[in-house]
Amino acid sequence: MSSGINNSISSSELFEHFQFDIDKGQEPLRVDKFLMNRIENATRNKIQKAAKNGFIFINNVSVKSSQKVKPFDSVKVMFSHPPHENLLKPENISLDIIFEDKDLIIVNKSPGIVVHPGHGNYNGTLLNGLIYHFKNLPNNKEGRPGLVHRIDKDTSGLLVVAKNELSMTELAKQFFIKSTKRIYNALVWGELKKKEGIIDENLMRDPKNRLLMSVPIDQEFGKKAVTHYKVIEEFNYVSLIECRLETGRTHQIRAHMKHIGHPIFNDQRYGGDKILKGTLFNKYKQFVENCFKILPRQALHAKTIGFIHPSTKKKMNFSSDLPSDFHNCIDKWRNYTNRI
Repeated sequence: MSSGINNSISSSELFEHFQFDIDKGQEPLRVDKFLMNRIENATRNKIQKAAKNGFIFINNVSVKSSQKVKPFDSVKVMFSHPPHENLLKPENISLDIIFEDKDLIIVNKSPGIVVHPGHGNYNGTLLNGLIYHFKNLPNNKEGRPGLVHRIDKDTSGLLVVAKNELSMTELAKQFFIKSTKRIYNALVWGELKKKEGIIDENLMRDPKNRLLMSVPIDQEFGKKAVTHYKVIEEFNYVSLIECRLETGRTHQIRAHMKHIGHPIFNDQRYGGDKILKGTLFNKYKQFVENCFKILPRQALHAKTIGFIHPSTKKKMNFSSDLPSDFHNCIDKWRNYTNRI
């Protein structure tokens, strides 16, 4: 294996920022291209500079940016400073708390808010606000205080946060064994032939774009993912649906809906930010563009969450209304449908 230019740095002197275990379906690919597909907001120039400085490792050996990754390799990006996300600082961020007791908090997250610090988002996250308002939250296994699950930045809705070790353990267990109740609302392109159904398709990192999840051709690959959906209302070219998660994989609803040909409305990453259904008239195109402006994100909302309370053992269920951007977009589609 070819080595990087700076061989004076030992991996034991560095801090791990990213680590990827290559799956068996990976085709040989330059490590700089691989990392560009895997690390959000990373540029090829930055990755190549990191390799030149000896900060990129394959199987614990410093490599050049042209080195190819292969199945079962271990790729690490390491620097001489700790990850920024480890330097978590309290910030006075307003939180929409719909329930709180001595064990847990239910937060209604606004769209556009990142749940926890990560690459390119080192402050202004929900977690920065949580540790400001609540002291001594227990760490999860990733060292993120209070968090037992997460939702995407541009997805709105409910999150449960643990306030003590007992709650962290009990709630994490419920998410692990998939006994929690998680219901989402989504606006998707097209009208579904089956008004109610189950999408039972494994999901894995897309081999061509590692920032996406996709259904593998061979279901021996990936992790089990099951989404139950039901149509609530139809607007000719888009449909409002309810999705219940049986599993909770990354981007599960977004990837599953794209797989069945109904991407989530204005989901840029999964192709829903283009006009996929409807007429060719300019008036219609302008109408959709206006809807995109009203709802400048994927139309996905974590509406309901249910679980067993870690102390009282009682069933707990919480629901939240659609935020104004989502609600206004649906109203616009409803009015449009009634006029045609």
